[in-house]
Amino acid sequence: VAQHFLASYHIESTDEVKQSVVNTMGTFQDIVAEKCVEYFERYRRRTFVTPKSYLSFIGGYKDIYREKFAHVGSLSERMRTGLGKLMEAEVSVNELSKELMMKEKDLAVASKRADEVLLEVTLKAQAAEKVKMQVQKVKDKAQAIVDDIAIDKAAAEEKLEAARPALEEAEAALQ
Repeated sequence: VAQHFLASYHIESTDEVKQSVVNTMGTFQDIVAEKCVEYFERYRRRTFVTPKSYLSFIGGYKDIYREKFAHVGSLSERMRTGLGKLMEAEVSVNELSKELMMKEKDLAVASKRADEVLLEVTLKAQAAEKVKMQVQKVKDKAQAIVDDIAIDKAAAEEKLEAARPALEEAEAALQ
């Protein structure tokens, strides 16, 4: 009976496994029949194994198989999708790694150039500081000379003012 009902039912397996399923179903039916006899002997109540219960057992197997097959198919599809995503990610990571290596080379070149520029700027700043100090010395000397001249000028103006009345008398005498 199981052979008839499962022959057209698609089971994802070899013919040997499918035949083993049919045989196992018959074995289970026989075991249930034996248990019915044991049940009667022990409890004195009759239970029967009917063709309808056997067909129900086969139908239940088909339902469970269909449900589990769909579940495994869903998991398989999810795994296939996940593997596809992982492969895409691998390609992206490889491309990004190549870009990163190129960027690191560019960064090394730029860093070296920046160090050279920094050194050059530092040297020029030191040279400018030396020139600034020399100019400051010259400015200080010039300021000292200007201060001395201002003192001499003030002294000369003071003497000029002191001599002005004598100059004015001399001019008045001529004239």
